[in-house]
Amino acid sequence: VVVMDGAGWHTNDIAVDIPNLSILKLPPYSPQLNPIEQVWSWLRQRHLANRCFKGYEDIVDACSQAWNDFVSSTKRVIKMCTRDWAKVT
Repeated sequence: VVVMDGAGWHTNDIAVDIPNLSILKLPPYSPQLNPIEQVWSWLRQRHLANRCFKGYEDIVDACSQAWNDFVSSTKRVIKMCTRDWAKVT
């Protein structure tokens, strides 16, 4: 399942050649429904906000460390990224 918000470049045609892919389009202006928005918020709050970076490599390192911390807890990932209403039957 691919969750897409209302961005203009998010189109249903990405699933044409992939038979086991389902598209779940969110209503316009509903970032609270998109699980990735909560992931970005978690990453910013715990690792990336209010920091100065020395350069590109420093940014990549900080983002990699933040991501690895996020995915280190399976329970956290499931809790933040699962939606009861988004189950495919």
